[in-house]
Amino acid sequence: MAFARKPKTMNELLKEFIKKIPQKTELKRGMVLHAWPLIVGERINDVTKELHFEGPRLIVKVTSEAWRYEIHTNRFSISKKLNSHVESDVVKEIIVRT
Repeated sequence: MAFARKPKTMNELLKEFIKKIPQKTELKRGMVLHAWPLIVGERINDVTKELHFEGPRLIVKVTSEAWRYEIHTNRFSISKKLNSHVESDVVKEIIVRT
């Protein structure tokens, strides 16, 4: 017995599912939070105390002023990489606090 269509990969099925669910924005925000260590690297992730969304803004709390300045300087690049990773424009702005 042969199937008329080719089976879809899990990646394709997940992308279709994400397009259809109503909580897409919340899911993408969760994906951003999960991807933070991968995108920023181990050193920045280690100094990150808190990470959460307030609307479209990603709030990052870090351990020192030096790291706050470093992340603040690179916030546009980090935002672009996070949005690219989740294939959506979820992060509109990154706010860094100590």
